Amino acid sequence: MSSVGKIGTLPAMELFLFARFHARAGSDQALREAIKTVEGPTRREPGCISYQAFQSVREPGEFYVHSHWRDRTAFELHASLPHTVQFLAAVESLIDHPLRVSLTEPLG
Repeated sequence: MSSVGKIGTLPAMELFLFARFHARAGSDQALREAIKTVEGPTRREPGCISYQAFQSVREPGEFYVHSHWRDRTAFELHASLPHTVQFLAAVESLIDHPLRVSLTEPLG
């Protein structure tokens, strides 16, 4: 029986990323498109277990990305790939705050 999906029993090496993006005024659509553009290549990475993007129902300019990685090596590779580097460069001018990404593991 697989332990994936049972919080606290996942192998310690699996990592989860949470990122919040709040669009600059007038940049909602461009930010949405940037997030959608990186989605396909990210999901095809061998170390990506899942990738989901979300838009707030209360604040249309607020977006979230949640991804699940096999291990730190898979995430570090992801962070160095051209589609990720280009995405990060593009969103810097589209958001109204410093980008902060949280790389996490489940509580034991």
